[in-house]
Amino acid sequence: MAINVSVEKTGTENSMSLVRRFSKRVLGSGIIRRVKDNRYYQRNVSQSKRKQAALRRVSKREKNAELERLGLLEPRTSRGSRR
Repeated sequence: MAINVSVEKTGTENSMSLVRRFSKRVLGSGIIRRVKDNRYYQRNVSQSKRKQAALRRVSKREKNAELERLGLLEPRTSRGSRR
């Protein structure tokens, strides 16, 4: 969905007015707005990827709990409170 915006210089038109006219036409076409809307767009994560991530978290948590129980890993301490 490409939109081409073009302007041609008339006989006595100077460069600044040509640039100004081009800028107005670009703003009017909505190209800038569409690009800014898409700038931070992220696709939704698929359900299978969410499940895989959840399974990885669970297995990592279980592994760390086992290592803590065996004494191979320092027990987690609280980071402190904000109070």
